[in-house]
This record gives sequence, C-alpha cells and structure tokens, in this order.
Amino acid sequence: MGRVTAPEAFSPEGIADTDSESGAAQQVLHRVFGYDSFRGEQGAIVDHVVAGGDALVLMPTGGGKSLCYQVPALVRRGVGVVVSPLIALMQDQVDALSALGVRAGFLNSTQFPDERRTVEAQFVAGELDLLYLAPERLRSEATMQLLDRGTVSLFAIDEAHCVSQWGHDFRPDYLALSVLHERWPQVPRIALTATATEKTREEIVQRLDLGGARRFVADFDRSNIQYRIEPKNRADRQLLEFIRAEHPGDAGIVYCLSRNSVEKTAAFLTENGVSAVPYHAGLDNRTRAQNQARFLREDGLVVVATIAFGMGIDKPDVRFVAHLDLPKSVEGYYQETGRAGRDGLPSTAWMVYGLNDVVQQRKMIDSSEGDAAHRRQLQLHLDAMLALCETVSCRRARLLAYFGQNTTGSCGNCDTCLTPPESWDGTVAAQKLLSTVLRLERERGQRFGAGHLIDILLGKSNPKIVQHAHHELTVFGVGADLRDTEWRGVVRQLLAQGLLAVRGEYGVLTLTEASDEVLFGGREVRLRREPERAVKQARSARGPKAAADLAPADVAIFEKLREWRAATAKEQGVPAYVVFHDAALRDIAALKPRDLTELGTVSGVGENKLARYGEGVLATLAEV
Repeated sequence: MGRVTAPEAFSPEGIADTDSESGAAQQVLHRVFGYDSFRGEQGAIVDHVVAGGDALVLMPTGGGKSLCYQVPALVRRGVGVVVSPLIALMQDQVDALSALGVRAGFLNSTQFPDERRTVEAQFVAGELDLLYLAPERLRSEATMQLLDRGTVSLFAIDEAHCVSQWGHDFRPDYLALSVLHERWPQVPRIALTATATEKTREEIVQRLDLGGARRFVADFDRSNIQYRIEPKNRADRQLLEFIRAEHPGDAGIVYCLSRNSVEKTAAFLTENGVSAVPYHAGLDNRTRAQNQARFLREDGLVVVATIAFGMGIDKPDVRFVAHLDLPKSVEGYYQETGRAGRDGLPSTAWMVYGLNDVVQQRKMIDSSEGDAAHRRQLQLHLDAMLALCETVSCRRARLLAYFGQNTTGSCGNCDTCLTPPESWDGTVAAQKLLSTVLRLERERGQRFGAGHLIDILLGKSNPKIVQHAHHELTVFGVGADLRDTEWRGVVRQLLAQGLLAVRGEYGVLTLTEASDEVLFGGREVRLRREPERAVKQARSARGPKAAADLAPADVAIFEKLREWRAATAKEQGVPAYVVFHDAALRDIAALKPRDLTELGTVSGVGENKLARYGEGVLATLAEV
C-alpha cells in the first residue's frame, strides 16, 4: 500500500486494524486531507477503485475529483500513476501533495536527466505514493519498462475529455492510453473529467477501452457560481466596471479570443489600477511560466488569457471568470467558468456577448479545416452556446440540461432569475430586416453586413447608402421605431435562431430556408429584450468575498491570517493555497482555536499541516 509521510504515518499493520478498506479510506481522508467525510459520490468512487474496479468519473471543476484517485493511491499497495496533460503545473501539484505529507513526484520534459533518474529510482523502490506523467511520456517504451519494474496501484487519467476528437481540448496522445488496459489488465483505471456530454462519454469509453468501467456522474451544479451574460458595449470598460464594483482585489481570469485582445485588455486593466498579466501561446516560454507562477502565488492577480490557460489550474480562490468573447461551445464555457470558486465560496461567471461575436464564430466555422461533418459539429456546438446566451429561462437550468441533468424551478443565482428578461413579439421587426436582405439579395444581387442593413432600416442617408441608391428601397427608414442597439440585438437573435446566415470573409448576411417561414409562412418570432441592469455597489472595505459572511470582528483576524499565509508561502516558494485555502482561514478566524487540538478540528487541516503550520497559526491568532 502507499505510505503517507505524516506524523504516525500509515503502515500495512495500521490499515489491518481498520474494519474495512472503506475505513482505511476514511482514515486517509481525515488524517492526510483534514476532512471528516467524503462529498457526494466521492466515497462510492473511492471504495470502488480501492477494491480494484475501473471507473469513469464526471464531476464538475471544484467538485473534488483529485481525491477520487489520491485516496485510493494511498490505500492500495504501490504507486498511483496520474496521466495529466498539464506539464507546467505538475510541480505545483506535487508541492501541494508534499505539504500534506504525501510522497509525490513527476516525470516530464522540463527536468534534467539526474532529476528524472532520482524520481525513477524512487518509483522502483516504492518510495512514492503518486507519480505524475504526461501522456506523450507514457507512450514511450522506456516509460513502459519503468512502470513494469515498479508496482502500480492504479492509473488515473485526468482531463479524460482530451481523448474526444469532438471535444474542446483534444490531445492526440490520449488516444494511445488504451495500452494501459492491454499491458496492465489487473491495475484499476479511473478516468476523470469535468465536461462531457453523452457523446463525449461514449467516445472516452470506446477510446480508453473502459467498457466495463462503472460510471459515476456527479451533480454538475456549482451553486456558488453566479452566471451572468450581458450585451457587449465597450467590453474593456464593462470589464473594468465589473471588477471595480464587485471584485476589487480579487483573483480572476479573463478570456479573450485573440492574442491581440489579450495583450490590449491586460494593458488596459493595468493602466486603470487592476493588477493584470497576459497569457497566450505567442509569449515566450519564460514569460508564460512567470505569469502563471505569479497568478498561482500572488493574491488578487488577474490573468487575461486565451483558452490555452487554465486547464488543471488548482487555485481555489479565483473569485471570477470573465469572457469578453463568445466561447465556441458549452463544454468550453462550463469548464472555463468552473475555474472560479473551487473553494465553494461565492464567485461570478460573467460574460459580455454581442452581434460581432456571432458573426465572427460563424465565419470561423465556414473557414475551418475539416470535412462537412466536422463543420456541422462545430455549428451544433455554437448553436447550443447561442441558445444559452439568448434564453429567457433560468440560465443554470439550461446549462445543466446540456449535460443531461434536469432541474426544476428557478436557481435564484443567475441573471435571468435575479432580473428576468422580457420576451417580445419580434415578428414584424424580423420581417422588416429579412425583407431588406431579400430586396438587396434577390432584386439587386447584393449582400451587406449588419451595420449597413441597420442604416437602411433607420433611414440614414450616408455616402454608402447614396452610392448604392439604397435610399430608394421601399424598406428605407421603416425601422425607425427601434434604436441602433435594438436592431443589433434583433440581428444577433435571428442569427442565433438560424433565420439569418453569415457568409464570406466580410461577414455579409444572407437568408436561410427558414427565413421564408417568417416572411411568407406566418411564423412568429419571439425575441429577448435585455432588462436594465444596475451596476452592483462595490463591496465595502471588509475585504474579499471569502470574508463576506464573517462577523465584522473576525474580518481583521482573517486578514491577519492571510498575511501570515502569504509570508509563509513566499518563504517556502509555494502558492498560498498550498499552505491553507481561504475557506480554512475563514473557519479558523471564526473558531479562534486556542490550541492544536482545536485547530485540528477545522476542515482542511490534516495531521501534516497541523504539525507544519499549527504553531504559526496559533501565534498569529495571539497577535490579534
């Protein structure tokens, strides 16, 4: 079995004294990780894997997936081998486990030969509990032979959705992982992911040869995350107002579609007093690594990134995730927003979305590589994302339904529940817009983008209108009952409903087969009218959301503990959350333990952390 290098470490004899393997798992959970009980499906998953069973685990980001393989690796004999695509984060994962007293190591391309030899020797000698490997390294025969020389307790395949060619993080190296079952048929395998539709699940099962695995599907709802999607209008300014009003001094991730947008947004935030750094594939490796390390180790830093950033990021106190561009799929959106609030404290998933997002995504699909089937799949992904953006019902319910989880009623923590939007009969407006496209396309053989069509409807006599004599059209000026921004909303929603299409490099609009149903078939068109949204008032000087539900007298204690944690983490060269999560500090501030025994009752304070940090915590409390 794996041995835990904590005070009074586990041993085969110690486990033998327990009533069952389940009892051994409970001991590991309490003594190593500092938790009294498993959450949700965790206990059933752990028992199944400890007993030698294969498992496919679908659990939301922040739901505690890592415990589902870490605990069995510590209970079963041998070393747990974790296949992870996250080379840049392996050191932080190992540091976090080491702080708990778990013997962990990794093998990847960032190490010097002597470092790799040391880890390999530790593995063969059984001196590790967990070994992290990148999928490309696992494919090599040298690594296969290394694993043959040691004892493997289990294989954990993290981010298993990477095996799906329809997924948003496809990794070809994952396709070779069926070799695990072929070469080590007696070793249990656990594949884990936070985002998988039924189609993706079946592909994972097929490609990893997990036909006999037990499937565990956890509750996908992250009730602590508030989902909000707002009309885009000067996205950078909207983002700044959002951060200043709701998340000043908080850690957050901002996603942009292009590298140029990433650079500009990070610079804009920095110029306006928000500490921010960029992250994208165009930066040199050193800068990317430095910016990622700063994000993990500093409090209150914002990272502006392309979607290349974030998978596997284990920072628990990310208080917001913002999207300035429309994600390509619901899977991608769900996984990216799930990087907020992993500690279970209140967090925000905020996005601005506009007409140009729809046009841009449609153009990207039309010009994408791959066959017609691939483009159809991309279109289905986009259609589902647009349906989420345009819904007038509970946004959370729509999101969960995409993953096959049905809910009833209002969630009370998304924008459509907090400020319900109106739906209005947009049939006449749709007919006016479609008629304009019809007259240009069929009578004159011309196609234009949304801006020019709206100018025609509003009756604007600008040079382009005059040049093409569009002021002579019968539809010129018939749309003066709506404002420019309202017409842009109409265009956006008609695109989302498939009643308009985008064509060509310049994003011109054209009719679809469904357009005739509106123009000539009497089809009603319901549209969403955005409610007026008041900007939330800035939080008071009480501090971060982690302290929001503390008594006023305890907030100063919480902040003092954060200062101690920051200094301790800096001294040890590890991220602050490796020392303690905000949630643990909050509980300590509220409980005010007087000795190590009382401190040990706090959730998240295991034996090793109690021995390593307990005196420092008590000394800090004594100063307040």
